[in-house]
Amino acid sequence: MSNPAAALSKYLLVSLALSLSALSLSMAGRLFAEAVAASAQRDRSPVDLVLTADQKYLVTANQTSDSLSLVRLADGQVVAEAPCGRRPVALALLPQGGVVASATHSGTLEVFTLADEALRPAGSIKLGGEPHGVAVSPDGKLAYVALAAEGVVAVVDLKTLAEVARIEVGRWPRYLALTPDGSRLAVGNSGDGAVVVVDTHSRAKLFETRFQGLNIGHLQTSADGRHSYFPWMVYTDRPITPGNIREGWVLGNRAARVRLDEETRREAMALDPRGKAVADPHGVALTPDEQWLLITASGTHELVMLRMADLPLLPDGTGDHMKSDLGKDDSRFIRVPLGGRPMNLRVDPQGEHAYVANYLDNSVQVVNLAERRVERTLSLGSAAEVSLARRGEAIFYDAHRSADGWYSCHSCHYEGDTNAVTMDTKNDGSNGTYKMVLSLRNIRHTGPWFWHGWQQDLPAAVRRSLSETMHGPTPTDEDAQALLAFFDTLTPPPNSRRGDDGALSPAAARGEKVFASEAAACANCHSGKYFTDGQVHDVGLGSEYDVYDGYNTPSLVGAGHRARYLHHGRAESLDELLTDLHSPVKVSGTRELSAEERADLIEYLRSL
Repeated sequence: MSNPAAALSKYLLVSLALSLSALSLSMAGRLFAEAVAASAQRDRSPVDLVLTADQKYLVTANQTSDSLSLVRLADGQVVAEAPCGRRPVALALLPQGGVVASATHSGTLEVFTLADEALRPAGSIKLGGEPHGVAVSPDGKLAYVALAAEGVVAVVDLKTLAEVARIEVGRWPRYLALTPDGSRLAVGNSGDGAVVVVDTHSRAKLFETRFQGLNIGHLQTSADGRHSYFPWMVYTDRPITPGNIREGWVLGNRAARVRLDEETRREAMALDPRGKAVADPHGVALTPDEQWLLITASGTHELVMLRMADLPLLPDGTGDHMKSDLGKDDSRFIRVPLGGRPMNLRVDPQGEHAYVANYLDNSVQVVNLAERRVERTLSLGSAAEVSLARRGEAIFYDAHRSADGWYSCHSCHYEGDTNAVTMDTKNDGSNGTYKMVLSLRNIRHTGPWFWHGWQQDLPAAVRRSLSETMHGPTPTDEDAQALLAFFDTLTPPPNSRRGDDGALSPAAARGEKVFASEAAACANCHSGKYFTDGQVHDVGLGSEYDVYDGYNTPSLVGAGHRARYLHHGRAESLDELLTDLHSPVKVSGTRELSAEERADLIEYLRSL
């Protein structure tokens, strides 16, 4: 006979366990609901998307929520959202199903399967170097990933998720495209103003086409593999005045193509009609019949449609404005207003619809190409309220803040950072003294401002730039505060030259000692967390045309990722910087560094 006391005790224990279990399930359910609700309050900010082969779904890369969304096209519902690496940038569809995504701030390439209305992580590889554009070979075995901070394209075996090669291509490779047969790869290098063509079999650079280019956007190869089409911007070296802006003599927007089967000069055309420019072109697509070239203009918030049959793409371009006969012909040149910040796009196989990832609208817009209008808007979810920083972000990417919509803040400060050319602004009080564009990252902590360091009031500096560099609507104090709130969100990506715990390599650790030594004397001026002392110094590089004496010590955070150095950009590498214009002998009157010291110091600078 069983023990009644033991039976009761067991009953009570089971009852207690069930009660706790119910409580746990209730709590878990509440926490899950809260997590879902919190997730729904985030801005997604999609920058890229892919359409599945069966055209039933699309996948978006959501930059500010570090996620991918799976959208069912039948009803426009988000049926799944999966965490991704930090700050995803680009997507590519896998032939066998699934997608790969590149993430700049985590330095990863990530693979996801797609089945049963779910996105499931299937593996990732740490590449470092700020991964950007990605392309997958036709057989689905290899991925090509542009590593913007390293100047290479990484080749990844997708079966083993192992990096099998690196192809040197040049400075700031951001986007790329394969020919349909996978034999050649086009790479846009914004740091060099060039498109490089790579033979994927030999994994060697065949040739490059250089031009005066900034902010090279996505690339799209033609069906025959002969050409790659892309948008870009040009800086034309004129003082920033309202007249010069409207003449297209400051910044202009272009569409172009390069040959992939032979080395020839690029063919280009102006995208800007007189009086109403097309700013910050970014995404590109060809319709399946190649009758239309489609370009998203993220600065003027529109989709541009160009009829291919008589497109004036010429080796010498077509001037600084779009040809008037093209600009006035709505059967050849169409502007579809989208709002927000349209980024990359894809076209369905029938050529009927374009799907546009709209960053600031937190949506995918479905454009009916025949009717030239937005047919549907597929919401991905957004924050409940528009924050001050998000308002500043909208100002930063808005080309309507400039005269006739020619350019935005982003056009020069690419994603809040710098670019690869010297520019002539009025912030130094003179004309013709061209200077590199300073990064906006950590700007609150790196005053005084402008190259000569004469500005002590940061909001005033922001208003001055909007007034005298943009020449658009008069900025308000709230505009300046909103932009500053946005600048506070501009954190540099983690430096892949450091360990996961931030540790320096042995060479960089030796370089840190050189940096602080009396011989190099770098730390005398480049000190503190942001490697600047906030002082103005005369280092012997002034111009007779300078209005102000001396130069503000620039921050060295991110120095290893810059294309050019010093205020005038005359040093194109850290080695050139340290052996010539800014050598310790010339700056501090010490001694030349040995080759070993200089190599270690460069490794340390690249790690900052």
